[in-house]
Amino acid sequence: MLTRSLILFFTLSCASLGACQQRSAARTDGDAAATPGTLAEAGSMATARAAHTATALPDGRVLVAGGFTGEENTAAGAEIYDQAADRFAPAAPMIVRRHSHSATPLPDGRVLLAGGYSASGEYLASAELYDPATATFTPTGAMTVARADQAAVLLRDGHVLMIGGVGQGWTFLSSAELYDPGTGRFTLTGAMHEPRESHAAVRLNDGRVLVVGGHRGRGASIHLYQSAELYDPASGTFTPAASMGIRRHKHDAVLLPSGLVLVTGGTDERDNAGIYRSTELFDPATGEFRPAGEMKLARYKHRGTSIVLGDGRVLLAGGAVQAEVYDPGAGTFAIARGEARMAGQFSAVAPLMDGRVLITGGYGGNRGPRNRAWLFRPR
Repeated sequence: MLTRSLILFFTLSCASLGACQQRSAARTDGDAAATPGTLAEAGSMATARAAHTATALPDGRVLVAGGFTGEENTAAGAEIYDQAADRFAPAAPMIVRRHSHSATPLPDGRVLLAGGYSASGEYLASAELYDPATATFTPTGAMTVARADQAAVLLRDGHVLMIGGVGQGWTFLSSAELYDPGTGRFTLTGAMHEPRESHAAVRLNDGRVLVVGGHRGRGASIHLYQSAELYDPASGTFTPAASMGIRRHKHDAVLLPSGLVLVTGGTDERDNAGIYRSTELFDPATGEFRPAGEMKLARYKHRGTSIVLGDGRVLLAGGAVQAEVYDPGAGTFAIARGEARMAGQFSAVAPLMDGRVLITGGYGGNRGPRNRAWLFRPR
């Protein structure tokens, strides 16, 4: 019998603007508007992995944690990437090896890793903290509900909001909970109006959290969402927001310097036969979505891989074999230079202190998880 990890692997593998209101102060009129940056291969990880996380640490290193390898009863441990040496090195053992989890950097420099699946395919309620000062993982309080593929958002008060996902028996979760770094405890907060997996969530400048798209159900019973919801930390409640132009799941969303939210890609019920190039913008001032430009490449399974660069442009680093850059001022997309080709689906991405971006692992192109890594240079 296949384990949950292998079942998940095969499930994931089958059937994979208007002008921006402001520009980053770092950008100048003389910048080449279409300079898309360059993608090149970096050093390799010790372990092939997908559905893992990559988190920038305060000292400039990157914590790469968890993920599945495609092998039976296997989930990956953790590694540390040193940008000065362009090298991965083993990290301390995780308390629980996990994949399809969340990793959230806390204000004090620690990283909260929560939920996901264990190596044997169990749904996890457990959470742990990585402390870069001691280079160790330690347990912290468990979530109130075991969940995987949840969205996690750091709130302005330092709490972490865990949203939706899938739970015991492949149930789809509308529940949400809050982690308090001060007490190490999770507590339930208001629930969403819809259960959601493969959704995306972004904290807005006013502190609210926008949750967009996703799905419930599997196979013939799957139902994709066009809807969105807004979470208000002050009241602890979700309220319906305007709907997107189309239904999306397995997409990404990122906050632009202007305060708008860029929603990219995803797919329809056909999975890899229905991947989108389309994008949309959510305007918190009007509460509405509007169409944005089309990406050069269709992308999906890329949540958490869009990074705002120092000049205000956005790197779209996941979901396809090539990276591209979105220019909010021009409303255009451009493919990154270089011959490197990435794995694509369920990779993990982290910004580096020197302005580059590290892209790790993933799978795609009829191949399983990779141990490869790539570096994007903005100029």
